[in-house]
Amino acid sequence: MAVKKQFTSFQDLLSGSDLPVLVDFYATWCGPCKMMVPILDKVNAQLKGRLQVVKIDTDKYPQLASDYQIHALPTLVLFKDGQPFERIEGVVPAEQLIQRLQNLV
Repeated sequence: MAVKKQFTSFQDLLSGSDLPVLVDFYATWCGPCKMMVPILDKVNAQLKGRLQVVKIDTDKYPQLASDYQIHALPTLVLFKDGQPFERIEGVVPAEQLIQRLQNLV
């Protein structure tokens, strides 16, 4: 299951992980974001130990959404070594997302 994180610094969150971090930028009112929940659960189960899935509510962290130019929800950003590496916007089927991520982690 994806983890809802609260943190003092986004960089602390990224640097505290030995694994690549897949951040799901979402909002509670966003219908497509809700569709991503079971998809991300499958991704997390399939790629366990290879990446960490984190959900970040853009309404609670608007500056973070602005910093990473999040204009559409949901937006997934894969961070490697604390830097954005891959960006995926919109709802993506679990199998397609897993296949895409397997090549990157």
